[in-house]
Amino acid sequence: MIGARTLKKKGAACPSCGGPVEFRFGGTMVTVCEFCQSAIARNDRDIELIGKVSELVETDSVMHLGSTGNYRGKPFECVGRVQYRHAAGGFWDEWYLRLPGDKMAWLADAQGQLHLTFPRPIRKKMDVPEFAQLSLGEGINLGNNHLVVTEKGTATAFAAQGEIPWAFRPGDDHVYADLQGDEGWFATIEYDSKDDDAEKRLSVGKTISLDELSLDPPAVVPSEFDAIRKVDVLNLNCPQCGGPLALRTPDQTMRVGCPNCGTMLDVNEGKLKILKTLDERQVHPDIPLGSVGRFKCPDKVSDHEFTVIGCMGRYALYQGTAYPWREYLLHNPEIGFRWLVENDRHWSFVEPIATTQINNGFNKRTHDGRTYRLYDRGTAYVRSCMGEFYWKVNHGDKVATSDFISPPYMLSYEMSRTDDSEEINVSKGVYLTVDEIEEAFGIEKITRPWGVGVIQPSPPIHFGVWLSWFGFMGFITTIHLLGKSIFRLPTQLGPDPWMWFYAMIFISLMPIGILFYKYNFEVKRWKDSDYSPYQSSED
Repeated sequence: MIGARTLKKKGAACPSCGGPVEFRFGGTMVTVCEFCQSAIARNDRDIELIGKVSELVETDSVMHLGSTGNYRGKPFECVGRVQYRHAAGGFWDEWYLRLPGDKMAWLADAQGQLHLTFPRPIRKKMDVPEFAQLSLGEGINLGNNHLVVTEKGTATAFAAQGEIPWAFRPGDDHVYADLQGDEGWFATIEYDSKDDDAEKRLSVGKTISLDELSLDPPAVVPSEFDAIRKVDVLNLNCPQCGGPLALRTPDQTMRVGCPNCGTMLDVNEGKLKILKTLDERQVHPDIPLGSVGRFKCPDKVSDHEFTVIGCMGRYALYQGTAYPWREYLLHNPEIGFRWLVENDRHWSFVEPIATTQINNGFNKRTHDGRTYRLYDRGTAYVRSCMGEFYWKVNHGDKVATSDFISPPYMLSYEMSRTDDSEEINVSKGVYLTVDEIEEAFGIEKITRPWGVGVIQPSPPIHFGVWLSWFGFMGFITTIHLLGKSIFRLPTQLGPDPWMWFYAMIFISLMPIGILFYKYNFEVKRWKDSDYSPYQSSED
């Protein structure tokens, strides 16, 4: 075990409260006093009081201080934690893992995804751009790894716990860029500032699953301060209308849309603050907030239980016409957030994927052996919200979107920008029928769709249809050619080619009708797309 009890401790008295503080390993630069939550830095001869640290926002992170485990044969102990506030709202945790030989690793836990990285020196051969030179979607070679910039921005170092291997100061800016590569490769570039001469730090690793950490029972029994609070539902009242609000993820919720009056509320340290009353056209979800559903979807969509915690109305504008849809935010404490999207009464289950899993082409994308064709590009706006959201959503928020389809799947790109951050999110949706939605949530009477959905599977043609068609054609042709000798007909009653021709047309009516139906089905699928392969037919 790599625990506190096996290390030679370097102790001192906290300059703030006088309580004992310890620097347990050589890489520690800052430790947080467990008695008064003061950040304390050490230098060559003495220690320095940095200041009070904000209280941690409790999350559903898989780690806690003192957790031990084993990653690819190397044991580790969790010795510290820093919590960052994202520029768009929300928090993520970065845990510091001590490995044999006082080596360190960083485990970032954000929205159910785990990124384990290790510090890596920036060599002269590495072309690591300055922060201002980075562009979303840009490819960068880091040694033998080719990675793509998926996010860049400035976060805030909000809170900390335990021992930190860098000069943590509460409230400091955290300038960073995240990159993703093939086979789960992940990297973070950190900058001292946005200036061109800023010092850079690089960490490289992979996006991993919880099972790969092989977590043990904790090396140190967590204190009450460390423990993750398990809250099923937090009941509050809307400060605008007094109506009841049930928060199902209170530790991660940044915005709440009141289902009673439509008011958008900001969550700040457990308090609700009125922001604005949203569009009077409120969301009216078919699936009530708090509903729990289990999905057994095809193509690697995991079988998990999800709770509906929010519902958002969004729309896109095209030639002055609004095209609305609804998105249901789902939460599972083990894997994070997912979405259900309802568009024209057609449904899809949506989960995030890495951009590097996709090969780009001209108006096409390839993922997991399937080719996706561009369906549309545009801007999506937020019309109204109900329930809880893990970022600071606002009425009128907009993102640039691109959708690529290969029914029953869709790849969706969303690019968002704020004053301090830029981010690309890619997700994959799979079509679900209304029956599957009703079965998952145990509800009834969801309205059936009209028309063809964008990723609705085309109706299959059973092999028996073609087999029967070829069988009838062969039978009639055989009778036409050999019928005279088979039935010993008189010479004047020879085969009539027109009768054979009309018979061929008659038995072909059904397969021709099926093919026409399938063609018309595809034309209707693409009717709202500027990139329709059937454009000439529609004109």
